Amino acid sequence: MPDSPAAEIASTYFPGARGENERWIRSEMLGLLDHWFDWRRSLFPDDVAVLPDAGAAPEARGALSARLGELAQALTAETPTHTPRYIGHMKAEISLPALFGWLAAMLHNPNNTSQEASRVGSVIETEAVAMLASMLGYDPAEAQGHFTSGGTVANFEAVWRARYRLDHWLSLGLYVAETTGEPLDVFAAAHMGWDRFRELWERHGLTDATLRRYSAAVGNPAAIWARIGRAAGRDYLGPVLLAPGTKHYSWLKAANVFGLGEDSLWSVALDAEGRLDVEDLDRLIREARAQGRPVLMAVSVAGTTETSEIDPIDAVHDRLEAWERDGRVHIWRHVDAAYGGFLCSILGGPGETALSPASAAALRAIGRADSITIDPHKLGYVPYACGAFLTRDRARYAVSAFDAPYLDRPELGDGKWASTLEGSRSAAGAAATWLTGRTLGFGPAGLGALLAETVRTARAFRGAIAAAVPEVRFLEPVDANIVCFSLARAGEALSSSNARTAALFDAIHASVELSASRTTLGAGYARLIDRHLAGYDGVKDADGLVLVRCVFMNPYWADPANRSLLFPQIADFIRRHATAAASTLRGAA
Repeated sequence: MPDSPAAEIASTYFPGARGENERWIRSEMLGLLDHWFDWRRSLFPDDVAVLPDAGAAPEARGALSARLGELAQALTAETPTHTPRYIGHMKAEISLPALFGWLAAMLHNPNNTSQEASRVGSVIETEAVAMLASMLGYDPAEAQGHFTSGGTVANFEAVWRARYRLDHWLSLGLYVAETTGEPLDVFAAAHMGWDRFRELWERHGLTDATLRRYSAAVGNPAAIWARIGRAAGRDYLGPVLLAPGTKHYSWLKAANVFGLGEDSLWSVALDAEGRLDVEDLDRLIREARAQGRPVLMAVSVAGTTETSEIDPIDAVHDRLEAWERDGRVHIWRHVDAAYGGFLCSILGGPGETALSPASAAALRAIGRADSITIDPHKLGYVPYACGAFLTRDRARYAVSAFDAPYLDRPELGDGKWASTLEGSRSAAGAAATWLTGRTLGFGPAGLGALLAETVRTARAFRGAIAAAVPEVRFLEPVDANIVCFSLARAGEALSSSNARTAALFDAIHASVELSASRTTLGAGYARLIDRHLAGYDGVKDADGLVLVRCVFMNPYWADPANRSLLFPQIADFIRRHATAAASTLRGAA
């Protein structure tokens, strides 16, 4: 019997690393197929059956069966991410509610492009968004959002909406400057806020048709930027996007896709613990104002892709709210919680002790953001590909149409097709998330209990390996369930440490018993690297830090038997290959 809530959840809601729940899963899947076929047969009973008898075309069906067998056999060589031996990337087992929900939706194939094409799927999506919103700290009655193919597109959605808002404000500022002859303060106009926008709109008796002629989003951006430059008395170089040095590569893609240019992506420095430095964020905002460049958005990260660290989101919001309060500067706040958003399910329960007080405070502040990215296909244990984008309310969700979102804005068209970057969108991810929320639940007694145990597992791993292999140097701090380490003896040069750590990873990569990943922290992590070296008096003779990266998100780590079996094996593997790497390097020298 399971001896903890997390172990009970793993045994109830997951297939089992060795397929222990096979009988029940087969029964449920067969039930789904029976229900699907019954529905098809009963829907229009008087219709003619147009397909031939089941025994027709035996050769073609035999060929299909053979090719299906080939595909199934080929996939047995795929990376076995379902086992706790896989600690390589942000990928693990899928939950049974997610699997069943995904399969049920795929059988019916709803396309959430419009309500007409997805009468049920669109409702399920709305309800699933509300579940995520509640977990993340939004008011589910006010929040808006939709499912995407992943975090990259969700981040793009945030840029689209932030640009929409900024464009409204700057367009009105340009109108006032050109019609009154007043000089244009680009930064002040682009961050004026909706109250000031309403005031100027009403004072000048504006209409949508008028303001469109001043919009870089709907007009010719080169021409509009030139007019902004003339009104401001200096060249207008466009907005900037502020994101920490730990940012996902999708932000660079966004700068490219939206025509902002790489120069527009300003990296906020990291502090000595590898998190966003709030003072540097403040400095960059002041620098943007001095250059007359609006801040399109400020991004915080909840669960970085390399180390799962959580930015001080509460302090970031405090600082940006101070800009609003003291300087009437409204900056779009986005939290990229693609990985760490589901950690919010831990809050408010006994599992919260697995998190540091700073991490818990940061997670509680996510709901103060204008928009959020979250990936159910990561810590939501939903099949790929499934991301989600949420905003605090309907006004922040507005895009595309230049129709003043501060008014009661009607939904564009039938469904959300006009307000999503992706046109056709499957309901499968939403259904998988919906059924997970309705069964396992996104609270501290459900998913939160399981995720808290993954954080404890990461901590237990560090303790077990440190005791067994003293030259393993763990990167600190660890905010969630990703552990990174290097190999280093006291006083060892970083270049030597990097070479031995890389050799260890090569051995792991060649092994069939264990999967981990590798990352290299670059110059942006200079303060964190210095802190890491100080822990063993290392000599900094290289710029980057090579690390072995281990992700403990597999639900089966909740069973202590897996730790008892695998931790010693991993420790022995590291010890043997660390010694071999050291001998090889000495021989090469």
